Formats: sequence, C-alpha cells, structure tokens
Amino acid sequence: MDLSAARDRVARGWSGSIVPALERYVAIPAKSPAFDAQWVSHGHLEAVIALAAEWVRTERIAGLVLDVVRLPGRTPVLLLEVPGDVDDTILLYGHLDKQPEMRGWSEGLGPWTPVRRGDRLYGRGGADDGYAVFAAVTAIGALQATRARHARCVVLIETCEESGSYDLPFYMEHLAARIGTPSLVIGLDSGCGDYERLWCTTSLRGIAAGALRVDVLEEGVHSGDAGGVVPSSFRIARQLLDRIEDAATGAIRPARFHAPIPAERVAQAATAAAVLGDGLHTRFPFVAGVRPVTSDGTELVLNRTWRPVLEITGADGLPALPHAGNVLRPDTTLKLSLRLPPTVDAAAATDAMGEILCAEPPYGARVAWTGDAPAQGWSAAPTAPWLATALEDASRAWFGRGAVSMGEGATIPFMAMLGARFPAAQFLITGVLGPGANAHGPNEFLHLPTAERLSGCVAQVLAAHGRRDGD
Repeated sequence: MDLSAARDRVARGWSGSIVPALERYVAIPAKSPAFDAQWVSHGHLEAVIALAAEWVRTERIAGLVLDVVRLPGRTPVLLLEVPGDVDDTILLYGHLDKQPEMRGWSEGLGPWTPVRRGDRLYGRGGADDGYAVFAAVTAIGALQATRARHARCVVLIETCEESGSYDLPFYMEHLAARIGTPSLVIGLDSGCGDYERLWCTTSLRGIAAGALRVDVLEEGVHSGDAGGVVPSSFRIARQLLDRIEDAATGAIRPARFHAPIPAERVAQAATAAAVLGDGLHTRFPFVAGVRPVTSDGTELVLNRTWRPVLEITGADGLPALPHAGNVLRPDTTLKLSLRLPPTVDAAAATDAMGEILCAEPPYGARVAWTGDAPAQGWSAAPTAPWLATALEDASRAWFGRGAVSMGEGATIPFMAMLGARFPAAQFLITGVLGPGANAHGPNEFLHLPTAERLSGCVAQVLAAHGRRDGD
C-alpha cells in the first residue's frame, strides 16, 4: 500500500467530514435499549443509523452496498458490503448505541454536548464507539485510493451493544449468507493502554451479575426498639458477600470463578506493564492519598484482565441521607457485578452466585438472587505470523512505535459470539479508549489523532491480509 497516499486520504477524511459528523452524532441521545425503554418512539437509534448511512454514502466507496436492516421488534443494524480482489471475507464491527448520561461532567461539558478541546472531542459515545463506522469505511477508502488488493469487506454496525448485544444473534442468523465466513474479524470497540501505538486486545473478561436481596421484616421498625433483636439485613448481606470476596484483599474465594492464566498472556501482561509503567494506575482519578491494590505492574494487568473481581454497582432499600430516620430497614438489595476470567463459563458462574449466596441464610433470612443475562468472556487464538507482522508494521508506520498486545477487563459480548461462530478466524480487537477517555462515565472523550492513526492501521492490516501467504 502506498503509505503516503494512504496518509493523505485518511487525514483528509478525518479533518474534512468525519469530525463534523461525529459532533452531530454526539448530540443525539441514542441510549441503548436497556437505558431507554421508549427507544422506538424516541427514534434516537434510528437517527444515528441514518446519520452514519448518510455519511457513508458521501464517501463514494466503489461497489458499496449499504443496507439498514430491521428485524421486527429489534434494534436496527447497518450492513455495508464492499467487494474485493481476493476470494475471502473480512468482517469489521462497531456499534452506535450509547451508555446513559452519568453525573459529574465538568463545567461546559455534557453527554450530548459535543465539545472540541485540542485533540479531544468530548461527549458520550464518540470513543465507545461511534467512531468505528467512520474508521472502518475510511480504511476501505484508503485501500481503494491506493489500489491495494484486499478481500471482500463486510461492516456490521449494531445498536444494542451497550445492552449486551441481545439482538445481535438474530441478525447474525438472518444475515449469515451475506456475511459469509470471514478469515479475519476486526472489532473496533476496545481500549488502548496509551495514545502512542497500536494496542491489540487478546482477551476480554466475562460478567456474572445480578441482584442480591435480603429480607428480614415485613416493614421497617424503630431501630432503638428492634436493634439487637432483629438482625440487620445489611449485616446479613455483608456476611453473604464474604462467601464470594475476601473483604481484606478483594480476592474472590470460590475456585469455580478462577481460571488458569496462559503463559502467553502473562508474558503479554509483563510487556504491557513495562510500556505503561505508572500509567497503569495514574490514569484513574484517585482521591488524594488512595493507592492501587498493588505496586506490581504485571499483577495489576493480570488483575484487570484474567482474575475475577467483584463490585457493588447499586443498592435499593437504603434511603437517601436526608430521609434516613432511625429505622431498622426491612430489606437490602445490592446489585453485584463479578468480572470473570475470559475462559470461565459466565452462565454457570451466574447460577453459582445464586447457589453460594442463597444457601443456609443467616438467621433464616429470606435471601434471593436474580441473575442478569450472563456475558461470556473471550480469549483470542494464537496470532498467525502474517497478522503479527502486519500489526507491528502498521503500528510503526502510523504511530512510530511497535504494537503491544494486552487483555482488557471489559466485556464485548459480540466477540464471544464471533469466536464461537468463526473458530478459524483471526481477530484484531482494538480501540481508542485510552487514559482518561472514561467510557460510560463523565467527561468521555475521543482522542482524535489516535482514531485517525488507527484508521490507517486498519487499512494497512486489510492490505496485508490481501497479500498474505495463507499462514
């Protein structure tokens, strides 16, 4: 591929049409259906699909077939098909639905307010991962502009990812003949350790989540009257949580939630830790004086990628402080999120949470576990030599530094689906969620130079796939 011509094509695309389109995208409150029960009537998911489709048409990609696919009662998907010179298929994936608003945005910023400050475009969804369709199509455009050989490309953009991609299996079945059997899958919904190189995600954790409810009374009573007679539902919940987590260390107790860590992943963690240094933890907004759970960088990487970790993400039955009287509350409900190693069966783990938490409840309390739909983790197959070379070359060409591989602590349910559906495929899972990008939280931003360079890296990998020797 003519790198000079490719750089010109990619740069013109980002400075000319992509950033304005992304600003319009950020302004649309296209919350995923899990966070917007009226998504059909609100029409925001349809609006972002229409925006992306309109932009794609302006790119004049030769041979492009564009289709907005709608199955009854399901969120829409955007499907793009571009013919190639090689008898093979590449699948590129992204999504356009967004997480909800979240509190805590800085002055002048907001989830639906696109703000450009230097290299950053603030607002919900740009980095997670509305940029994906623009990057994918720009990469294909660069191939065509430089006349580089490439396989047939299929771009699939969904609008249900932030809800667990529950609509996607139905589309995969419906579109199976059109998608074909890709030998390479490129997912653009992941993170990056820094903004200085191409980062390749080699694993993703799963999730076993749900609500733990403890009931001790039919109604609240005076705490002075009942305290010491009626057991506290919160204390019982603490006892039950201790079955799962060691409160002193955060270590998860049951062996069934752990998995052996492959030697290759340990080596990748050590390399990533050496590259990132203190950036592994300084990128988080710690309160002054708080320190990470360990100072060992390799252990931090493994903790967030291959070890289970529990978080309490919500609670019911606890009144806000201004309304908290001296009452022994009748019940406590905690929302639990257990991140799982990539190879642990998430469905079995979700069931196991209920078995462990509900067995022999203290004081005979009524304990219930309502599990969420499990999200399976994923671990990539060994990287083919042609792809390893292509990733290194692309990173050096577009970033000036070599590529780094590392697992991610988050979950992309679609990757596990694809891994099972296309077991012979190679995977490039990457993204732009680096230090401070804060996906799902306040002040989320897209680092524009990284997104531009990543578009170029994708183009170069597509070109390398087109000339590979089949190894």
